[in-house]
Amino acid sequence: MEIFISILLVVVGVSGGLLTSHLVNNSKVNNSNKKAEEIIEKAKKEAEKAKRDSLFEAKEEIHKLKIEAEKEIKERKEEVKISEDRLVQRENNMDKRDELFQKRELSLEEKENSIIESQKDIQAEYAKLEELKQQELDQLSKIAKLSKDEAKKLVMKKVEETMSKEISEYIKEREDEAKLEADKKAQSMIVSSMQRYAADIANEQTVTVVNLPDDEMKGRIIGREGRNIRTIEAITGVDLIIDDTPEAVVISSFDPLRREIARVTLETLIKDGRIHPTRIEELYDKVSKDMKQKIIEYGNDALFELGLTKVDPELIEIIGKLHFRTSYGQNALQHSIEVAHLCGLMASEFGENVQLAKRAGLLHDIGKAIDHEVEGSHVEIGVDIAKRFHENDVVINSIASHHGDTEAKSIIAVLVAIADALSASRPGARNDSLENYIKRLEQLESVAKDIPGIDKSYAVQAGRELRVIVKPEEIDDLGAHKIARDVKEKIESTMQYPGTIKVTVVRETRAQEEAR
Repeated sequence: MEIFISILLVVVGVSGGLLTSHLVNNSKVNNSNKKAEEIIEKAKKEAEKAKRDSLFEAKEEIHKLKIEAEKEIKERKEEVKISEDRLVQRENNMDKRDELFQKRELSLEEKENSIIESQKDIQAEYAKLEELKQQELDQLSKIAKLSKDEAKKLVMKKVEETMSKEISEYIKEREDEAKLEADKKAQSMIVSSMQRYAADIANEQTVTVVNLPDDEMKGRIIGREGRNIRTIEAITGVDLIIDDTPEAVVISSFDPLRREIARVTLETLIKDGRIHPTRIEELYDKVSKDMKQKIIEYGNDALFELGLTKVDPELIEIIGKLHFRTSYGQNALQHSIEVAHLCGLMASEFGENVQLAKRAGLLHDIGKAIDHEVEGSHVEIGVDIAKRFHENDVVINSIASHHGDTEAKSIIAVLVAIADALSASRPGARNDSLENYIKRLEQLESVAKDIPGIDKSYAVQAGRELRVIVKPEEIDDLGAHKIARDVKEKIESTMQYPGTIKVTVVRETRAQEEAR
């Protein structure tokens, strides 16, 4: 029973709570609705107020814009009116200018007509003057009995006769001054070029000394019955001089290439120790091949020193061969390089092509590289070489004319000839050990050949004595003394020589029989 009552109480409590809650919620909902209606009403009032304010502001803005627009329109109207006034003023000014131009045009037409009339009058007067002038000339011609051209020629002849002497003297003075000035400038340029190029002077000798480790090596070089030395001399073309000089062998030859090949071959044989004919031939062949490469190096070094390019490889080898050729003891390649430098320096002074001048200077003696292999003078051979390698015409002409055989056709060709003479003639550049010695002996022997009664003449004692053999059937003993005196006087008058020259005249009669 108590449980039932408890349950009932619980049910009643719950129901009461629910009812109370429902009532409270209804009350809150009603209050919320009222508040919402109040908020909505308030919002409507505020919206109406904002609308009225916006309309008022918009009306004010529109009013302001209208006032500004009217003001702007008024300003524009004033500007347009000012522009119209200006245009009207311009039109008036243009009308006035047109009137002025029309007046000027009329005035110019009047002046032009006046000038034309004046020209007609002047032409008429000029025609009258010409007619009068011709009449006067005709009258003068009748009086002088000379035409105008004849009178002109007579006057010119008189003037020419009067002035010819003065003109000649003036021209001669100017020529002398020009020559003097040209000589001074030429000397200055040459001296300047020589000062700017200063090279060491080196003369090629005719012998080379090879040092030996000991004197025993001399016997090995000579070989059994001299077979080794004969083999060396035969294949190299040089002379080996083995004398009392300790630990040294002298190689003698006038060909520097042969002498150099022989030197390298001999030094290699000495280092190797095996000296016999077969080994000598093997080493000679090897050294000869190596020397070809060395020749090319000499050619390339010369081109590099001068700054020249575009040279055919075969021509480079020919240039290198100049290192082993001499002229009066002067190394041909060094001489050619020196000439090239001098040509380049002088060409720069004259404003000519420096590279072309250097090329012509380097190749001017190129024929000497192979003149011992080909017939002809080194000038002719050099021209053929230059043509074969398609060198410039200036280079070819420089080669042909540097000894005066052909006329020089360019300034560079003249400069090559000058540089060649400078290089050869400066002190110490050349020695006269062989060529001049031979020429002096030939000249000495030829002095006596022109005298009648002389059979033969020989220069002996290195040119310090001349032996003359006379024909005994034509010259007697007294005549021999006279020939000696004649030869002496001829030598003194035609030759220059150091020291004294003894003249010996030989006259002998030989009686000869042959027993059979």
